[in-house]
Amino acid sequence: MSLSLDMRAAARQTRTAGGGIRGAANVLRQEMTTLTAALRAADLTASEWLGAGQLAVMLRTAYDPAIGPTLERHGQLGQDLATAGPVAVTETWDRLRTDSGYHAVLWISEWPRSMVYPGFLAPVLLSTGIGRSFSLLCTTLRTDQAARDIRKKKVEYISDATQRARIGQIEDASQSAEYRDVLRQEADLTAGHGVLRYTGLIAVTAPSTNELDTAVAAIEQAAIQASCETRLLVGQQAQAFTAAALPLCRRL
Repeated sequence: MSLSLDMRAAARQTRTAGGGIRGAANVLRQEMTTLTAALRAADLTASEWLGAGQLAVMLRTAYDPAIGPTLERHGQLGQDLATAGPVAVTETWDRLRTDSGYHAVLWISEWPRSMVYPGFLAPVLLSTGIGRSFSLLCTTLRTDQAARDIRKKKVEYISDATQRARIGQIEDASQSAEYRDVLRQEADLTAGHGVLRYTGLIAVTAPSTNELDTAVAAIEQAAIQASCETRLLVGQQAQAFTAAALPLCRRL
């Protein structure tokens, strides 16, 4: 789990905490403490926060996968954030090349429409022989925005239901399930709970273009087994890779 600080949104807190980078760092530390306490309250156990050296190694390995085993064997190498970035990056329409790796990022465009087990993503996450990173971005919606989205979905459903009834079409189970989900979100929002928008990204990595194509096809098939649909994010691979493979908590 990554945590970032929006400098503009937290401008007042930053000034109160001393201003500048030092103030922003103080605010971020407070947010880290709050998040850790919230996870514990939810009976979740989080690992320790990454230090600068650990973060540098993760960045270096993401851009240069071939150096990963060397950095694991020699714990003091690659610990400098100043040199953790790539030597070169080339972006094309549907992939990204960095140092020793070729990458392609898939977006989970459709999540399961029916009830699934907690480990439903196992085919995607645990398939062997494929280098991949999975990121789940949770974006909090403002209450007014969430209410508008829910009203829009309800209106769309009622309009579609009226049209189906007019032409004698029977409603299927997936449509009923989607409407029940909308009603559940509305009840949660009314009760004071927040609404989150989820974005799932899978960054697939391989040492060559042919191996990358094979790996992407395997992950797409694994996603189907997990009742998900994936789409290749064309025209935005560099931005998508930053959000999917790097622990920087960037939005897409």
